[in-house]
Amino acid sequence: MDAADETVEHEVLTANQALYDAFEARDLAAMRALWVGDGDVLCTHPGWPTLHGAGPVLASWETLLSNDQHLQFIVTNARATVVGDAGWVTCDENVLGGGGGGTVAALNLFRRRSDGTWQVVGHHGSPIMT
Repeated sequence: MDAADETVEHEVLTANQALYDAFEARDLAAMRALWVGDGDVLCTHPGWPTLHGAGPVLASWETLLSNDQHLQFIVTNARATVVGDAGWVTCDENVLGGGGGGTVAALNLFRRRSDGTWQVVGHHGSPIMT
């Protein structure tokens, strides 16, 4: 892997971390800015059906961010892959909260915009059974 590939993968990993930072900060404006604002997006929160389209996906994040329970994410095992203007990250979300914690295996999908920034186009989270 050359330095340019490493730089692009780092950009995708940075965008991935921004997703978790926005969630922890309960920053809906930051969350909205991270997502592609069109019908191509999808999101599967653990235990939820898959949501399609920017409206339902962003509404789900608004619901989660307005919840009284504060959650902290410790992201581990993050690996980025980039092919052209598409990138994805697999990672483990180690979730800590008032009701205990758990681990979710996550896949986050990104698309590079014409200005070079990466935006989320998809998220899938699946709880890891212990």
